Amino acid sequence: MEDNKNNNGNDKYRDFFEREDNGNGESKKEEKQTHQVEETTTSPTYYRYGPFHSDTSIAPSNQDTIKTDMIEQGQATKQNRMAPVTKSERTRSPITRMFASFMAGVIVIGGLTFASDRMDWFTPDQAALSEVSSSLDSNVLKPNNNVQKATLDMLRPNNISEIVANSRESVVKIETYSKVNQGRQMDDDIFNYFFGGRTDRDDSSSNNDGTLRQSGVGSGFIFDSSGYILTNQHVLDGASEIKVYVEGYDEPFVAKKLGESYELDLAALKIEGDKPFSALNIGDANDLNVGDWVVAIGNPYGFDHTVTVGVLSAKERPITIPDAKGTREYRHLLQTDASINPGNSGGPLLNLNGEVIGINTAVNAQAQGIGFAIPTGTFTEVLDNLKNDIPIPKEPAPYIGVALANLDETIAGQLGFSGTKGSLINQVEVGSPAHRAGIQAGDIVTEVNGKSIESSDDVVNIIKDMKVGTKVSIKVFREGKTYEVVTIVGDRNLESN
Repeated sequence: MEDNKNNNGNDKYRDFFEREDNGNGESKKEEKQTHQVEETTTSPTYYRYGPFHSDTSIAPSNQDTIKTDMIEQGQATKQNRMAPVTKSERTRSPITRMFASFMAGVIVIGGLTFASDRMDWFTPDQAALSEVSSSLDSNVLKPNNNVQKATLDMLRPNNISEIVANSRESVVKIETYSKVNQGRQMDDDIFNYFFGGRTDRDDSSSNNDGTLRQSGVGSGFIFDSSGYILTNQHVLDGASEIKVYVEGYDEPFVAKKLGESYELDLAALKIEGDKPFSALNIGDANDLNVGDWVVAIGNPYGFDHTVTVGVLSAKERPITIPDAKGTREYRHLLQTDASINPGNSGGPLLNLNGEVIGINTAVNAQAQGIGFAIPTGTFTEVLDNLKNDIPIPKEPAPYIGVALANLDETIAGQLGFSGTKGSLINQVEVGSPAHRAGIQAGDIVTEVNGKSIESSDDVVNIIKDMKVGTKVSIKVFREGKTYEVVTIVGDRNLESN
């Protein structure tokens, strides 16, 4: 290399490797960046014992430094050679400094800890603490705050096992057997998955010759010690033979189906025994509040006497479930997050007194923790009808007897009607209220009781909200003219009979 480059390099490295005196024996103060090379040559690489540092402007400290070899572009110079190091020039190693700092911290923290313990720096004043506790007892937990002190068991009621033990012989497993037919509908699996019936099928005897095979598994409970059992109607639907398994009996009972109600989804069975059966008491769902604990017992997926626990999530839930026979419209259902699965249908939902407050019926298959039960208010009034196979009076179903469709521009244009707001009457039932009033297929409903109609849903909702026997005024468009007719809202259940 050129001489001037070596000289510049020597001046640069002097600050790093040598201790300079100012004539008085004192170290010179570091001068940052003053001796850095401005040229385009490659920066020198430094090697040190210990951690690698890439900073090329390392400055000396006031302490003695370790002198090391330096190599620049592979060329060694006289200045690169390590000079002898005297004892006074040695510096402390990083490990030594770290250890010293650590020991200093230990001593400081230990001293503070000892002092705080001896002088009770962090101990609260017992007198003040007692005063605060007394204030909380007198103000926060006053009876008029309607807050009751919690028991020691904060997570769950402590009598679940007792409830299960007392109800074990009253909750039954129901197996249904049906004749095998080639024309069996294929939508059974979807229907039964939602309801929780007809699971655990045994296809070993399926030969399409009318032989009985197991078609489903459900649950039920004994509500009368003489052998009366309550369950869901959909659990028994289509069954040719019904077997009931009761805890404590080795063999199942062949049950007799008594009354049933499709609309209420309720059915009663009867089994005969040589001694009274253990029966469950029926409580009142109205006594429960949302958030109260409930217990569900049943046979999901054939797992006998499965117990799940949850809370009452809501009341008065309506749901609608279509099936091969029509549409089941449930009202006043209890909603719970106690786990309900296929096979739980017909089993009891119990309160913490072990009383039946609902019949587990359906579950939302698209969610978790959303199950439904028929409340006691629905079935207690019809128990005698079910036991004695007496038809249960159906609730009035308001109707006028028309089939409706929404309008589109094509249909409206063909009928000479302007716009698409309204409802097209596709069909009129003979003998229905609409038929008696002179309403015809092809009429367009524009108003009902003075309310404008935009779609078929508007007509349906207005009629459903009316009471049977009341008058309804309907405006219809027919052949370019508007007519107003008056008829009486009828009862679909009575008309069908």
